[in-house]
Amino acid sequence: MTLTWLGRAFIYLAVLSFLGGVINQAVAIRRGRNAYAMAYAVTGLCGVLGAVGVMQFALITHNFSLAYVAENNATFTPFLYSITGMWSALEGSILLWALLLSALIVGVIHRYRAEARDSVVAWARLVMFVTVGFFTILMAGPADPFLHNPNAAHATGAGPNALLQDNPLVAIHPPLLYFGFVGFTVPFAFAVAMLITGRVQERWPMELRRWTVLSWGALSVGIILGAWWSYQVLGWGGFWGWDPVENAALLPWLTGTAYIHSVIVQDRRGLFRIWNLSLAIATFALTILGTFFTRSGVLQSVHAFSSSTLGPLIIGFFSLTVGGAVALLAWRGDRLRSAVGVDRPFSREGLFVANNIIFVGFAIVVLLGTVFPLLFEAINGQQVTVGTPYFASVAAPAATVLLLLMAIAPLVSWRAGNRQVLWSRVRFSAWFALLLVAILRLNGISKPLDLAAYFLAALAAGAAIRTLRVNIVGAVHRGEPWWNALRGPSAGGMVVHLGVVILAVGIVSSTSYATRREIALSPGQSTVVAGQVITFEGIKTFSDPLRYGQEVVLRVNRSSTVAPAITAFRGRASQKVGTPAIDSNLWRDVYLTFDAIGGTSRSGARVDATLAKNAVGIGVTVEPLLSWLWIGGLMVGVGSALSFLRRRHRESELAES
Repeated sequence: MTLTWLGRAFIYLAVLSFLGGVINQAVAIRRGRNAYAMAYAVTGLCGVLGAVGVMQFALITHNFSLAYVAENNATFTPFLYSITGMWSALEGSILLWALLLSALIVGVIHRYRAEARDSVVAWARLVMFVTVGFFTILMAGPADPFLHNPNAAHATGAGPNALLQDNPLVAIHPPLLYFGFVGFTVPFAFAVAMLITGRVQERWPMELRRWTVLSWGALSVGIILGAWWSYQVLGWGGFWGWDPVENAALLPWLTGTAYIHSVIVQDRRGLFRIWNLSLAIATFALTILGTFFTRSGVLQSVHAFSSSTLGPLIIGFFSLTVGGAVALLAWRGDRLRSAVGVDRPFSREGLFVANNIIFVGFAIVVLLGTVFPLLFEAINGQQVTVGTPYFASVAAPAATVLLLLMAIAPLVSWRAGNRQVLWSRVRFSAWFALLLVAILRLNGISKPLDLAAYFLAALAAGAAIRTLRVNIVGAVHRGEPWWNALRGPSAGGMVVHLGVVILAVGIVSSTSYATRREIALSPGQSTVVAGQVITFEGIKTFSDPLRYGQEVVLRVNRSSTVAPAITAFRGRASQKVGTPAIDSNLWRDVYLTFDAIGGTSRSGARVDATLAKNAVGIGVTVEPLLSWLWIGGLMVGVGSALSFLRRRHRESELAES
């Protein structure tokens, strides 16, 4: 009971601190005086940190007096997966969410401490206190992570879900994803504050862009790492299945990307004021909706948590957010609209409009595909699914158009684009892209959409490299170190573009030209799949305190030895999972799964009566350039970090010669 009461005491301290922050900030705004925001925020953070410390102590020491620990930990759980057990289930994930959000709020208050009495800052702090207060109240009620376990004396622990203790990425992917989600609270809070005060013409939109870039970068890397985790653990050979919870992470990423681009136009031309505020609010609202999807149990997904009572509370908070934002936009909208518009469609701002249409339109498509099964079941009482073909039919053409915009938008002038100037800037890249397409065509690549994607990717890479070169030359002429040109929104954005290009090439190549086969091999036998020689060398059994099972020892191209396995994790009724093995290099991945032995599948069902008793069934997938997807995702993260950094000198958002 000691840990239960200690953990709850810290939670109550956090709740009281953040609610006190709400009251203190509201009174300060009304009376026009200073608020003690930092004191309340730090005290609340200390409360959350204390609760996290109690939970981690219980997990690491396998103290089963807490029901959460008994359900998500075991005496044999390794140290790393004991730590990550905190976000392996519902209550602990809310605790991580509150930790990241409270730490972020302390950082924001510190950053704008000199402007504490500014009305925009004051209202933004109030909104952030309300948000973090909501999530801490959840832990004080229906999402209590410190429930007592009356059977602690006889417990050995169920252990984490098998899929959450099979790869160390579980220590990185959820925290990054969560930070991306909670980080969008900052632009939302300032957007609400600007609507309340009517001050949208000042520096705040570009300040919000920096915070959005930070959150967007974390979310981007988190999504990529989630795809990598799925690829390495789930055994299906893919990295994105349009799972509803995957879509829940993608939705705020899409609207956040639109905001990052369109706010540049507001800074340069004074356009899109209301639109940008709407995007900031919509992005935050979609993070709350994603929280509802993953924590209410309404969606069936390998990523989702079990059913809980949080659904009505979260959807109520979502409704309050959306309803309040719509009311503010209706109240202020007409008075805050931009006085001017886009001069010509063929201009940089015109292309940014097209960019926003694509991102927001695709977000609507994904949202409809994700929510439709819920609405259909609610109305008709029947379950339906929306599969990959629906999403892919829109994703492929949308991605192609976005590559085109990436290729020309950085090179087009503001107000009115000049086609001759554009051609002079894109000429070299265009000829290189045509040569690349010709080489690919001669080597058997004939799908028109794929060739278009490769052409546009080369063109977009050329535009990004040219912009980076102009930035570097400008920095050298100003007497700055050349690497200083890589800091700031322009250069950082171009590094992101390069990462997206590399990522796109990896996706197109690996999905369009993958080879998948099921093969049967006896000991010592070899076969060739897509030019890769697979040799079966034998079967081994393994056992340790955490898991046991069988693995197939295979040799790939007589050089690399890999061992796909069927693994049973102790605890949770000895869950069995397939553990794929991957032989990877820059040019291709060979993805191998252990599917059957002696005519029996890993699930115990007969699959092939003709398979010899000592033979094995192996799933083989050869995917070209898949590792480029992970490299591109890393570059996106690096570019986001560079874009968040400030330069000593103000630069134009996109350099022009």
